[in-house]
Amino acid sequence: MEQLVGPEPKYRQLQAVLADLVASELGPGERVPSERALMTRFRVSRATVRHAIDALERDGVLERRHGSGTYVAERRVTSRLHLASFSEDMARRGLDPSTRLLAAARVEADDALAAALAVAPGGPLARLERLRCADGRPMAYEVGCYPLARLPDLLEEDLTGSVYELLRQRYRRPPDGGEQLLWAEPASPRLARRLEVDAGAPLLVFQRTALSRGEPIEHTTSWYRADRYRISMELGPG
Repeated sequence: MEQLVGPEPKYRQLQAVLADLVASELGPGERVPSERALMTRFRVSRATVRHAIDALERDGVLERRHGSGTYVAERRVTSRLHLASFSEDMARRGLDPSTRLLAAARVEADDALAAALAVAPGGPLARLERLRCADGRPMAYEVGCYPLARLPDLLEEDLTGSVYELLRQRYRRPPDGGEQLLWAEPASPRLARRLEVDAGAPLLVFQRTALSRGEPIEHTTSWYRADRYRISMELGPG
């Protein structure tokens, strides 16, 4: 047994001990000692243990799993809302981006896609279904549609890399503006399998319409793992 001594509250001391354990011994997804084990080892109350774990959970260091225990949280990528490709976003944060192309097909625009992409209903689109990975692990599932009238032969290109790079280099149509919506939803069983999370796990959903030269060039919905991704925003008055 060990005893926490010093002027700081015991939960703060235990919080520091657990943070050091995570930094030096445990990796993402590994289980930390149980509440009872921590109570016995450090001779503290359950309230002290829970207070320390609560603080580390708020900081994103630990995560509780109902009925299972407390685990080291996955490293989260922090991103600002901006117009950039997934590949650029991950590489900027020191992660190795990769893409699994799940499906690529020519489809006809329904009314909603026609309105979003400013094409006639029934107009030809390239529909891409892709799994975006960081350091070899799923980060996001993405469905994107692109107007073939503006991007001929897009389906003949290599679609396992950055589409934005293709738009810049192959088509001379770099995205230069757009709109994006963000909301949260639980993972469906199908998305859970794709992203390797539990059904019902929280996901961040982004729906983006990107413009080039004032014309819509992309309409994409992306489902990100909330345990691996978070958003940073700057706020100002007004």
